[in-house]
Amino acid sequence: MIDRQYLLNSKQMANFVTDGYLRFDELVSKEQNQAAQQEFENRTVEGGQAGKPLSQAWSDKSAIRKIFDLPEIQGIIHSLVGPDPLYDHQATHIVNPQNQTGQIWHADAIIDTRMHFDIQFMYFSHDTPREVGGTAILPGSHFRLVSETDVARYQNFVGQVTTVCKAGTMLVLHHGMWHCAQPNHTDQTRYMFKLRLNPTVRQLRLWNTDDLDDPAIHGIIGRNHRWYGNEVRLEQVNRIKFWRFLVGDDKFDHAYWLSRLENMPENILDVA
Repeated sequence: MIDRQYLLNSKQMANFVTDGYLRFDELVSKEQNQAAQQEFENRTVEGGQAGKPLSQAWSDKSAIRKIFDLPEIQGIIHSLVGPDPLYDHQATHIVNPQNQTGQIWHADAIIDTRMHFDIQFMYFSHDTPREVGGTAILPGSHFRLVSETDVARYQNFVGQVTTVCKAGTMLVLHHGMWHCAQPNHTDQTRYMFKLRLNPTVRQLRLWNTDDLDDPAIHGIIGRNHRWYGNEVRLEQVNRIKFWRFLVGDDKFDHAYWLSRLENMPENILDVA
């Protein structure tokens, strides 16, 4: 059973709804980062089997297992996909030294209309300054349903964020998030470990809901991302639907965005 202190709170969940990701800086210790880095460099990272429980993915000696067994990370996992998620896949993403070409923008999914969602961890075992080529993400892109490289023609977006971080930093993303690796202008190899997990329970109030009625949540869900342009109303509706799914409240709304669309009176006026 996860100690509640390690669960996400409602404001963090609202930020996940709005931005499509959460970031946790220097979450992993120096010693564990070094052990993971050694596995990356030696190509000795163990892997699991798709569709099997995460608990069966790695042996007890695995540096990656020890990291993902940390109570802080277990709390993140529980809050988003529940206590016993399925292992989907993993990858150690490498950007070689002096690689001057960035990756194309993409999503790690085909067009996926589910409200249920997978999560993807991105773990940086070493310091990742801008010039090393950390992963770029586009906050708020997770509801824009595309098939993998449909957005490859774009170069840059207003509001895109390149991961610049210290060793031990974790990002957790909604599976629909648009992202891409950046060029590496250094003589250092850039490593990033990615892990995708699937839920096995209904994603309903899995986090610490003590602050569920905090009025700040409305402000978080109503926040705009500039690249939306004139389509911000669509994103507001998407967020409201997602929050309703997560909290089990089909009446939740922010600024009447969705309620007006649901206003379909059936009472017939008596004109007799």
